[in-house]
Amino acid sequence: PLELSAKRPVPFLRQVIPVRKKVQRDPRFDDLSGEYKPEIFMKTYSFLDSIKKQEKEMVQKQLKKCRNMEQKEKLQRLLNRMTQQEQAQKKQQKLRERELSLKRQQRELAKQGKKPFFLKKSEKRKLELAEKYAELKRSGKLESFLNKKRKRNAIKDKRHLPSQKNL
Repeated sequence: PLELSAKRPVPFLRQVIPVRKKVQRDPRFDDLSGEYKPEIFMKTYSFLDSIKKQEKEMVQKQLKKCRNMEQKEKLQRLLNRMTQQEQAQKKQQKLRERELSLKRQQRELAKQGKKPFFLKKSEKRKLELAEKYAELKRSGKLESFLNKKRKRNAIKDKRHLPSQKNL
């Protein structure tokens, strides 16, 4: 601000020199930062996976040594969160790879002179479900998964049926 003399009284409406405000920008949503491409992002930050793995091992060691129940609970929650994030990342990677393979197939067909065919969301979901079932069958967990699903559906159906109180 402009320095004023202390000998004169300050005017009621003082003229202040306008200071240009710094415009804060979020690089996640700004065009200047470029376009988000997951493949490039994963390659650039692949070193984080090894760091996360080391941290997970460290937390597991601490969990084994820990005697305090509160601390043990905290560490267990942290470990669960880490494993869930890891699983979600693997799932996302598989999905990305599947989409890339479909795109490659479409390109090959286009090179051969055939018309490109794009799957609908529902068809993609069906393929994903079929793959999930195949994976469960391979690992031998299909029966337990189907039992859980049956129970869940039975509970939903029961909820929609009229209760004895209403009759």
